Amino acid sequence: MERSREEKDAEAASVVPSSRAESEAPAQASVHSRLSPQPLIDSTGGMGNGMASAAAADGPAQPVGLPPNDPQATAPPPTAPPPMGSLAANHSYPGRGAPHADPPQLRKVNGWGWRDRGAARAARPDDVDIGEMSDHTIYGALDLGTNNCRLLLARPSRRGFRVTDAFSRIIRLGEGVSQSGRLSDAAMARTMDALRVCSAKIQRNRVSRARLVATEACRIASNGEAFLARVRREIGLDIEILTRESEARLAVSGCASLIDHGSDYVLVFDIGGGSSELIWLDLTRRRDISRSAFTDRLEAQNCIAAWTSLPVGVVTLAERFGGRHVTADIFEAMVGDVLAMLRDFESRHHMAKHIAGRSVHLLGTSGTVTTVAGIKLKLPHYDRNKVDGIWLSVASVQEVTANLLARSYEDRVAEPCIGADRADLVLAGCAILEAMLRMWPAQRLRVADRGLREGILATLMSEDGVYRAGRRRRGGRNSGGSGR
Repeated sequence: MERSREEKDAEAASVVPSSRAESEAPAQASVHSRLSPQPLIDSTGGMGNGMASAAAADGPAQPVGLPPNDPQATAPPPTAPPPMGSLAANHSYPGRGAPHADPPQLRKVNGWGWRDRGAARAARPDDVDIGEMSDHTIYGALDLGTNNCRLLLARPSRRGFRVTDAFSRIIRLGEGVSQSGRLSDAAMARTMDALRVCSAKIQRNRVSRARLVATEACRIASNGEAFLARVRREIGLDIEILTRESEARLAVSGCASLIDHGSDYVLVFDIGGGSSELIWLDLTRRRDISRSAFTDRLEAQNCIAAWTSLPVGVVTLAERFGGRHVTADIFEAMVGDVLAMLRDFESRHHMAKHIAGRSVHLLGTSGTVTTVAGIKLKLPHYDRNKVDGIWLSVASVQEVTANLLARSYEDRVAEPCIGADRADLVLAGCAILEAMLRMWPAQRLRVADRGLREGILATLMSEDGVYRAGRRRRGGRNSGGSGR
């Protein structure tokens, strides 16, 4: 089978690969929102200090068409496949030198090493240099969404983390769930095939610690838990169902470095396959500190003013209204459907009043916005390095939406930044985005080709103390890590 674009990018690029799936999950739940000035600790592992991303981290807004000045390097060469068995057997893996100390104690999770958080620091000898240890430790994050199965493996580095391997495949796990309430046999079969690839990559790279999560499709499907039990039994991957709040917070962590710190308010959003997470950040809370870049991910979460998880995504909206042949009237009906959900959230938090007359920008971490950016740039094929971190005017976003609405389904399939896999979903994503723009008018939007997986990696590395936030370059500016 031909390698995915993300796998190819992981070889050539360095800091982080491309992954612009349209989605994360389907949903039929009530809108969840919360006014939350302080970060909430989730039982699955807390939200410790994370990494600032390197890609387009700080500085003035860039005009459309310019890359976000990501430093590029070469990903480490793949190591020889390890023998079957415990992932923690030895830290002296092929091509990685002698062991630096006794291997840390790992809690076995169905074959995959997943270090206990409480023992993580104790397992690392005090005399081991963090930089040295990071050369031997691979972390993993798997995001099993409604539309995509995505894996990211990375090791800590001085600048955040360096990708060692990646995988992304459209599996449409949530196909039909909004109507039937169940994961279909065909969707589960596609997903099992993709997870077997992920399992092989995790083992081949000798991952020391990982967090594997499923989102809305498994949250709402009546057989979601049973499916994950089957995955655990047959493949050995222990995948947890992520709460909506944790998903929202990890999205913020994953793209925190792309926030314009001169703004007063920022709307971070992730348009998924079956749910869409929206998080309003109030940066005015930082005035007594500074308006400089976040030194870690936790600080970004401290700015959360309100969040919600809408029970709608590109898959569920397209299934409800149709995604192939979308007329102007159908598109307006989609927008109206989402606006009704947004009004419920707005009536509780009055964000329109708070942002009136203030400096505001949107930050989108989803396949919808990366697709729109690629089309706006007229890319002959999707290029993460040109898209991640780019600034778009809201007017240009709406121009692309109008252009897509005027095209036939076949024309959308022929668009290199869409293709057959997403041609029936892209307008549903644009409708969700348009509803946000109508509810909270803004002038500019920043595009993030990064998010949940990067937030997971940042949290795991921070908990282990193998990332030191706030490192500075020789010139004195804050150094970032890597994003998506």
